[in-house]
Order: sequence, then C-alpha cells, then structure tokens
Amino acid sequence: MLVRGIRGATTVAEDKKELVLEAAYELLLKIQQENDFNPEDIVSVLLTVTPDIKSVFPAEARKRLGWDLVPLMCFQEIPVENALPLCIRVLVHFNCDKKQSEINHVYLKNAVVLRRDLVNKEEHN
Repeated sequence: MLVRGIRGATTVAEDKKELVLEAAYELLLKIQQENDFNPEDIVSVLLTVTPDIKSVFPAEARKRLGWDLVPLMCFQEIPVENALPLCIRVLVHFNCDKKQSEINHVYLKNAVVLRRDLVNKEEHN
C-alpha cells in the first residue's frame, strides 16, 4: 500500500457557519465518493481557509461523514493578493494501491479555476 494525496477546494458565498460546514461536507464527501475509500484508509486531512473565513473550523464537517477517528487539522492560507476569496482547500492523505494518475481531485464551485488541469484531467490524457 502507498500513501497518496487527494487535492480539493470549494468556495462559500459568505462566511457563515452553516455555509462553511455544508461546503466542507460536500467537498469531503465528493472526494470520498470519487476515490472510493473508507475512513479507515485515511492517514490525515489538512484543511485550509482563506483569511476571510473565521466562523467555524471546516474540520467539524467530519461529524456528518462519520470520520470520528480521522486526524484533521485546519490552517489559514497565507494572504496572497488577488487570491480566490472565501475558499476552503483540502489535502487528504490516504492508503491505497492506486497510481497517482488514478486519483480524482475535486474542485467545486468557484474553486474550479484553481486547478482546471486536475478538474478536466480526462481532456489532458
């Protein structure tokens, strides 16, 4: 087994607790569905938010996923000028037998502009 990383990101319309938690849940669930893994396969999850998100830790979304034993950590992104606002990014480390080319990275909402090469990877093969 190898440890692989899955990248992803999403955005929220505004910094409200319920919107941040729903967006984080949607992103993590989609990552799990697109990559077909169990919570026991997860090594760790790193979540970042842009400085304009302060209402809640997006890692709290793990409760709805049943990821109670998964180690999650939240960080604040560095405040880069003209960066995509109200953005939640994630890096999921998990154990698998997949090749890197078989990993499905997930970018939702306005975050699709961050990595079009990963969102539309079938166009690049």
